[in-house]
Amino acid sequence: MTYRGVLIGCGFFAQNHMHAWQSTPGAEIVAVCDRDPARAEQFRRDFGVAESFSDAAVMMATLRPDFADIVTTVETHPELVKLCLSHGALTICQKPFAESYAAGLEMVKAAEAAGRQLLVHENFRWQKPFRHIRAAVETGEIGRPHFLRLSFRHGHDIYANQPYLARVEELALMDVGLHLFDVARFLMGDVDSISCTTQRLNQRVRGEDAFVALLRHKDGAVTSVECSFDSRFGEERFPQTLAQVEGDGGSLELLAGYRLRRHGPDVIAEEDVEPPVPLWGTRPWHLIQESVAAFEAHVVEVLDGRAVPQPSGAHNLETLALTRAAYRSARQGETIHMAPFIAAGAER
Repeated sequence: MTYRGVLIGCGFFAQNHMHAWQSTPGAEIVAVCDRDPARAEQFRRDFGVAESFSDAAVMMATLRPDFADIVTTVETHPELVKLCLSHGALTICQKPFAESYAAGLEMVKAAEAAGRQLLVHENFRWQKPFRHIRAAVETGEIGRPHFLRLSFRHGHDIYANQPYLARVEELALMDVGLHLFDVARFLMGDVDSISCTTQRLNQRVRGEDAFVALLRHKDGAVTSVECSFDSRFGEERFPQTLAQVEGDGGSLELLAGYRLRRHGPDVIAEEDVEPPVPLWGTRPWHLIQESVAAFEAHVVEVLDGRAVPQPSGAHNLETLALTRAAYRSARQGETIHMAPFIAAGAER
C-alpha cells in the first residue's frame, strides 16, 4: 500500500523532507502547499509533485490525504496541526512543536479528540550514531547507565540559509536544545529536574546562542548538555553531536568523525558509525538528511500499525516543557523540578 501525503511549507529544510519522501517506500507526496503560490509551484516543479496549493485548508478538503507533513515556522503550527487532524490525516509537525506548553497541549488534545496520530519531527534521535548507542544501552553492553554528556558546539554559519534565526529572541534552546533534550530522554529516560545557564556569544544575534544544562533523570542518572553556535575549532564539527555514556559495566564515546568507541572491562574497540550519504544528499548535511529519511520510514511503519510514534506529540510536549524550564532556570538561577512545573502549566 502507498500512503498519500501532502507537505506544507516549501522553505529551506522542506527540501530534505521532500527528497526523503521520494525515497521512502510506501509513501507519496501528492501535493505541496505554501502561502507564497509562486514558491509552492516552483517546489512542485522541482520535485515533480502533482499539485501545488497556497491554501492549506483548500488542499486538505480537496485531497483528504492519509498524512500531512508540516514544515513551517513555529507560530503557524497550532492552526495547521488542528486543520490536518480535523481532515483525518496522520499529522507530522516540525520542531519546535510549539512556542508555549499551552499551545502544545492544545495540539495534543486535538489529536486525542480526532483519534489520529500526531508525531513531531525530532530527527536527532533518528541519527545513525544515536540509534547505535541506544541499541548498545538496551542490550546491557555498558550495564546500568548513570551519566550522559552531549556536546553540540560549532562555528558553522547557520544564519546563511535560515536568516530568521538571527532575529528570534529564543535561539539555541529552541533550535537545538529541544533536539538534545529529546536525545537525553531517548537514551536515559524521563527527567526529574533541570538547571541551565545561557550565553549570547555572537552580539549580532538576538537570542542566546550557547547554553549548558544539567538534567537529573527520574532513575537518578545525570545528563550534561552543552551547546554553542559560536565555537572555534581547527576542524568544523557541524552538524555532529559528540556524546559520552557511562554505565556500571563500561562506557561509550561518540567522537568527532563518527567514531564510536566502546570501553569494556578488558577491551577498547572502535567502529565507524557514519551514516551513508543519500543519493540526493551532500556532506556534512548527510547526518541530518539520513536521519530525516529514517524518521519518514518510521512514519510509514506507524501508518501500517507496525510501530508507535517516536516521538509522539504527547511525548514531545514533555521535551518542550524541559526547554521552557531551562529558560526559567537560566533567568532565575535555580533548579526546576519538572512535575510541579508542568502541573503549573510550564509557564515561561
